[in-house]
Amino acid sequence: MPDFAEPLARLVDEFRRLPGIGQKSAQRIAFHLLRASREDAFRFAQAIVDVKEKLGLCPICNNVSAAERCPYCLDPERDGSIICVVEEAPNILPIETTRTFEGLYHVLHGAISPLRGIGPEQLKIKNLLERLNDGGVKEIILATNPTVEGEATAAYLSRLLKPLGLRVTRIAMGIPVGSDLEYADEVSMSKSMENRREL
Repeated sequence: MPDFAEPLARLVDEFRRLPGIGQKSAQRIAFHLLRASREDAFRFAQAIVDVKEKLGLCPICNNVSAAERCPYCLDPERDGSIICVVEEAPNILPIETTRTFEGLYHVLHGAISPLRGIGPEQLKIKNLLERLNDGGVKEIILATNPTVEGEATAAYLSRLLKPLGLRVTRIAMGIPVGSDLEYADEVSMSKSMENRREL
């Protein structure tokens, strides 16, 4: 005998497919929608449909965009000589909130991961190389995640880009501000020592 009516069980299963959502969370969300008004449920469903129908990728940087090009690529005030390469579109927001980076972005849509069958050819690297053809780019900042996959991707891109005469830099990693050295793991501590700078 099933635990829930078939439509509710199907909704729970769909929510469970989302990242970070387990069985209990999926059930809570499904029951929340069951109790919601019909209008609220349709508004939620329409938001999902709109994301699929009205959003696409910027043909220049691969960022998610509702227009032909994303706001960063359209902004004439941005410095086109610097491109910050990130793994996924949400990685742009933490950089933007610093209000210190004024260059452009390039979204790879993933990282090299041989265990998951993701090689360089599955990433958005080809149009990054195309962007470099006009000679206006002077520096590439590799802001991939500090994971094995992110490090492998940064190393691959560095080997690919350095022969082109570009300045290739990697974001600094290490101990976060406000933390205690006592609780730092050895990789973070090692990165902090490597990335030290003169005062």
